[in-house]
Amino acid sequence: MKVGVLKESKEKEKRVALSPDVVKQLVKKGFEILIENGSGESSSFSDEDFKAAGATIATKAEICNSDVILKVNAPTLEEANQMKNGAVSISLLYAYTQPELLEVFKSKQITAFAMDAVPRISRAQKMDALSSQANLAGYKSVIMAADTLGKIFPLMMTAAGTITPAKVLIFGAGVAGLQAIATAKRLGAIVEVSDVRPETKEQVESLGGRFLIVEGADEVKTEGGYAKEVSAEFLAKQKQLIEDKIKDADIVITTALVIGKKSPLLVTEEMVKSMKSGSVIVDMAVESGGNCELSEFNQTIVKHDVTIIGESNLPALLPINASQLYATNISTLLIHLANNEGFKWEMDEEITKGSLITHQGELVHEFTKSILSN
Repeated sequence: MKVGVLKESKEKEKRVALSPDVVKQLVKKGFEILIENGSGESSSFSDEDFKAAGATIATKAEICNSDVILKVNAPTLEEANQMKNGAVSISLLYAYTQPELLEVFKSKQITAFAMDAVPRISRAQKMDALSSQANLAGYKSVIMAADTLGKIFPLMMTAAGTITPAKVLIFGAGVAGLQAIATAKRLGAIVEVSDVRPETKEQVESLGGRFLIVEGADEVKTEGGYAKEVSAEFLAKQKQLIEDKIKDADIVITTALVIGKKSPLLVTEEMVKSMKSGSVIVDMAVESGGNCELSEFNQTIVKHDVTIIGESNLPALLPINASQLYATNISTLLIHLANNEGFKWEMDEEITKGSLITHQGELVHEFTKSILSN
């Protein structure tokens, strides 16, 4: 079976879907691997590295004629139209944002698997690209903020006086938020964390963060790790707590996302105005609308003497590690779904069913159907 890797074309994207080490593993399992020329250059992987691992360097047209096409981001319409009928595409897809692409997939009988739809269950952990990339993004958000902030993170006692530690306020204790907590603590900051899910308190405190408790938090209902029902009264209390804490923060990092919807507004312009001069906000949700009212997509701006970083693709700023981890994620999914002779098509198997978006000319993913029908 021919497996092709397309070069990423999205703005600011530096990752590649397979690394040379993972190529070597797939070749040993009998897969024929084709890499579009120059695909790994931004990740510091040369064509020669891929050749040495057993891959063939090919053109885009040759890649699109493969049985399976791998990417980090969703294929473009042009790429999808070049793929042969009945091919298999595997990438981060966010299918509910790609109705035109889904139509091409259906018309060409292309089977699409979405890395972002892999069920977050224990046996699929090695395929979980959302977590592997969010981990790196959480780390990078703190490093960027530290580089921008005009003061150091740790307590420092000097002959000229004592420097107090920086205060970091983090919204959200998911994968990215937890890594941001750990990184900020390692650098010596005081870290406070807000999350509507009370069960995250233990994880936050285990990393040295201070969990901000909102009165009534124990009444918040969660499902699958996400907050399901939050009352207006609770939100008002949370907003008041945040308004009080944000005034003292040197750095604010926001990570809140809602699948299939615009990210929630957490930091208003009035809150930004109340922050200390020289403080920094990193809005990790800027690609889906942003958690900060003033953040701008892929821009670093200064408003009310506060620097607001709206970088949409933080993992791509660590392309070597991000590509290595993603390559493990996508190759593990491929090996789960297929062997070197073809796909198993275990349609009722949980991982297959969860990540399968289009098949045999039909949109088969129920969640994507529900979003697109609204």
